[in-house]
Amino acid sequence: MTRGNQRELARQKNIKKSQDQKKSQTSSDKGANRGMTLEERKHRDAELMREKQKKALEKQQGGGK
Repeated sequence: MTRGNQRELARQKNIKKSQDQKKSQTSSDKGANRGMTLEERKHRDAELMREKQKKALEKQQGGGK
C-alpha cells in the first residue's frame, strides 16, 4: 500500500532535483568565473599555471643545495 506513495514521493523528489540541476547548468559561471568569457578564463588560468610552474622551478633549484 505505501509503495504507491513512496513512488510518488520519489518521482516528485526526482523532478525537483532535475530542475535544480538544469538551473545550475545554465548558470555555470560560479564565483571567480562569473562575468568572464571563455577566452578570459583561459588566459587567467594560463597565467596562474605559469606562476605555479615558476614557483615550483624556483623551489626545485633552491632545494637542490
